Amino acid sequence: MSSNTPSNGEERVVSVTEKGQATIPKRLREKHGIPAPGRVKFVENEDGEIVVRPVGSMREFRGLERDGDADRPGTAVLREERERDKQRDDDVVDRFSSGTEDE
Repeated sequence: MSSNTPSNGEERVVSVTEKGQATIPKRLREKHGIPAPGRVKFVENEDGEIVVRPVGSMREFRGLERDGDADRPGTAVLREERERDKQRDDDVVDRFSSGTEDE
């Protein structure tokens, strides 16, 4: 099995075990930021070649959709939101409970 596609980077031959496992060479893992242990995605492109792509961890994605407060951790923002929710709940309870005491 060979490819006529010209390579634009480093090529390495690795063994595949009976279970289908292959080791990504350390130099390539470091170059492409693939942690070990970690996860990768195998994709077959239009030319039938198998491409290995790094998959980011959930920790890396945490807070990506957040607007503003980019310098603060998501947990701090969440804590403040929860405190505001609790305060609103307490205000509602106070408002309704103070109306029943007068009767």
